[in-house]
Amino acid sequence: MSNETKKVAIVTGASRGIGAAVAERLAHDGFAVIINYSGDANPADALARRIESASGRALTAKADVSDVRAVRQMFDAAEAAFGGVDVLVNNAGTMSLTTIADADDASFDRMMNVNLRGTFNTLREAAKRLRNGGRIINLSSSVLGLRLEGYGIYSATKAAVEMLTDVLSKELRGRAITANTVAPGPTATDLFFKGKSEELIDRMAKMNPMERLGTPEDIAAAVAFLAGPDGGWINGQTLRANGGMV
Repeated sequence: MSNETKKVAIVTGASRGIGAAVAERLAHDGFAVIINYSGDANPADALARRIESASGRALTAKADVSDVRAVRQMFDAAEAAFGGVDVLVNNAGTMSLTTIADADDASFDRMMNVNLRGTFNTLREAAKRLRNGGRIINLSSSVLGLRLEGYGIYSATKAAVEMLTDVLSKELRGRAITANTVAPGPTATDLFFKGKSEELIDRMAKMNPMERLGTPEDIAAAVAFLAGPDGGWINGQTLRANGGMV
């Protein structure tokens, strides 16, 4: 398939965890994938090699999503390499668990900059540059439904992401581009495990009737559905991928 006909997906925060699983799944489904990362290039490069060894196509792109110029350059690189962009998956995110009373300005700013401003930057670019018939899938969190202590600022950023998604789905009228959100429950990633006790992890794993943590592949399957041909009639929705937790 030529660069002009193969569908192209940008996945932010794709070097590990849920993002890596999404990139690998979309590549398996036939997309050329841009693997975005902001720090260490090694995991992103390894993922690209793994995708290409399975006859897929992948490009790595270092970009801090909170930097509007870096986001623009990432889209430029995708268009130069593959001819255009059809799918944006906003997975890049950061989480600091703290009560509102104890939160410091630095952790507040970082979550706002990456989770909210980063999503806004990529959405604004995608709204202008995605090809007609494209798909936007943003990552939120099912923790919004639990109102858990310590998650206030993180949840606030994700609530804002859901609202941006809902409004954008209407603003893209006439272009056959859908915009949806996937809200994972507790998922077995480094981001989830960081700073949690074994007791808390076990308790959260049992909060859903399946009595286990989600896997990155579980979330990738939900994203792939929305990005694929069977998800075209779903628009402006939030899919709670959490095993029935909330």
